[in-house]
Amino acid sequence: MEKKIVKIKVNGDWHEALVKQNMTLLEFIREELNLTGTKEACDEGECGACTLIMDGRSVNSCLVPIMEANGKEITTIEGLAKGQDLHPLQKAFIENGALQCGFCTPGMIMSSKALLDNNPKPTEAEIKGAIAGNICRCTGYNMIVEAVKMAAEPKS
Repeated sequence: MEKKIVKIKVNGDWHEALVKQNMTLLEFIREELNLTGTKEACDEGECGACTLIMDGRSVNSCLVPIMEANGKEITTIEGLAKGQDLHPLQKAFIENGALQCGFCTPGMIMSSKALLDNNPKPTEAEIKGAIAGNICRCTGYNMIVEAVKMAAEPKS
């Protein structure tokens, strides 16, 4: 398999690498950059565990060919916190008990962040729609929806 150079901006930093053309964005993030917060699960785009943000949209990174990500801006779960200061969504997930085993949490948070970035005051139906592609076996979704609502509320 022929290799090509890709240049991708991940969490604010540009990365250039020589990669196999059949690599996925998920594999690049986890294997080349060692950012393992983005989870690998179904490899079919069905579970949402690998969700990250590419150029402002949530995507299942297991379905994105690496060459499609060339020149794009990617945000992973590792890119949300600023040092020890958690992102408001991360804080809301903790405060609402919206994580249990934690496996789906990065994908849920990234889907929710993409929603809030484009729609700062979503309805409950819009929140449910945004996370519809993310499977959680532990929380039953109510606490996740409440966490997203909390993160969307203006702090006074």
